[in-house]
Amino acid sequence: MPARVRKLIGLVAILAFLIVYVAAAAAVGERLPDHWLVKLVYYALTGTLWGLPLFPLIRWMNTEP
Repeated sequence: MPARVRKLIGLVAILAFLIVYVAAAAAVGERLPDHWLVKLVYYALTGTLWGLPLFPLIRWMNTEP
């Protein structure tokens, strides 16, 4: 598969994943207890862990044909 096609597929997949991830994170965040420490920990974790599921996709996008 040409590199341009892999990168296009990866771009669409990343955008779709991020839309779903942000919506889910916001929905869960609304249901958290109203305490600043709980929200700080939750949003710090969700703000940094979004990349973990994308690493294999990014690696696949950048492999040589």
